[in-house]
Amino acid sequence: MSIAVALLAWVFAQVDFEQFRRTVGAAQWEYLAGVWASTALFYWVQSVALQWILRKQDCAMSIHGIFGASAVTSLYSLILPGFLSTGVKWYILKRATGKGTNALSSMLYNQLTLTVVMMVMGLIGLILTNPTRILFPHAQRQWVLPLACGLALVLLALLSVLVANGRTGGAVLRSLAAVLKPLPHGLREKSREILAQIAVFQTAGWRFHLTIGLINIGDGLLVGLLMYFFAAQAASVVVPMGVLVWLCAIVFVLGKIPISIANLGVREVTLVALLAGYGINKPDALLMSMILFSSLIFMAALGVLYQIAWAIQSRTPARTEPEQLS
Repeated sequence: MSIAVALLAWVFAQVDFEQFRRTVGAAQWEYLAGVWASTALFYWVQSVALQWILRKQDCAMSIHGIFGASAVTSLYSLILPGFLSTGVKWYILKRATGKGTNALSSMLYNQLTLTVVMMVMGLIGLILTNPTRILFPHAQRQWVLPLACGLALVLLALLSVLVANGRTGGAVLRSLAAVLKPLPHGLREKSREILAQIAVFQTAGWRFHLTIGLINIGDGLLVGLLMYFFAAQAASVVVPMGVLVWLCAIVFVLGKIPISIANLGVREVTLVALLAGYGINKPDALLMSMILFSSLIFMAALGVLYQIAWAIQSRTPARTEPEQLS
């Protein structure tokens, strides 16, 4: 949390707030609806992917129920840092399916797949746009960043294939099981149970992995990029679409690190610092960041509505589970 405060303090020290006030007044707020709509669509597509994954673990839950769990998780992400808020989503899925370990392994698979997809997007975006030429125009060897990204892309692809493959993936899981030996007996056994559930995905076949991968590619590349595009339009930030691709990927990946709440600080520093190299005024970049933050507030508001609806329905004994709202 202290890191987030320090990052926000740095950003606020860089911004002229009188200019920021004028920037807010000149914002194109009609694009805010596009940001919120694309945010909801992003979570909805993620719910579709997770439903497919849960089915592979013999867990039945409606897309509507999963979307509601994601919205409630967004609400708690306002007070829980990084990925820690996903524990709320796991608790809801556990209650709904009655299979906590299966639900957790499904969530892990989905998050790992989406993270890999976002990293691939970001690396390709960096290769195609090569921001070194803009951010450091006088730097020597400007080919270093594209080369490093290309090597990282190849390494990421190889690791993904090795982990997903039934033969090589087993060795990876056995290595993880060996690392878990120092843990207390109860925690070690629970961790091994989760690894055993994850092993189910290694026998799922390439079609299953391809399907989930394509869903996440569409969600990240199209819907996630659309969210950033609308936010940029609202704040009058004009940069190439390729730049928005790797910005979206960087903010997403950094957001998984539990150093800030609601990604505050990390998102602002990333946009203000990196967009400055493209001639974007810091108040404009900060406004774009705040608009992106509003999308989380929007999802949190939906989470409040789901919490109220579930609380009302829980008073009816015949209908108590989240997925029955569909």
